[in-house]
Amino acid sequence: MNSYASKPARLAGAICLILLCASALNAQEPKKVTKSEGLAAATLKVQPEYPPTARQLKIEGPVELEAVVAENGTVEKVNILSGNPILTRPAADAVRKWKFTPFTADGKSVKALVPVGMNFKL
Repeated sequence: MNSYASKPARLAGAICLILLCASALNAQEPKKVTKSEGLAAATLKVQPEYPPTARQLKIEGPVELEAVVAENGTVEKVNILSGNPILTRPAADAVRKWKFTPFTADGKSVKALVPVGMNFKL
């Protein structure tokens, strides 16, 4: 009978563990900030180099990116959202070099998602 009684207890323990892990994952979700908040927090903005091929072909246009900013204000990753592929790479390379004042939530530094837009114009 002990093994029968322990099955519900083990199941309840497993459910609690799953819920605890799920809430911990949600707590690690990056804070989403607006473009204006992101630009205001940027302490170093490196401008992208205009690709020679894009100059020759007279390619211009907007590039939309999303920077994943670590708790210390460095850029961990850049997600390319839209733009001409010839222009997105140098834009992403430049944003990887940006630095930010750390973003906070509840008085602690947190990871953040920062939208960044650039416009390449000749």
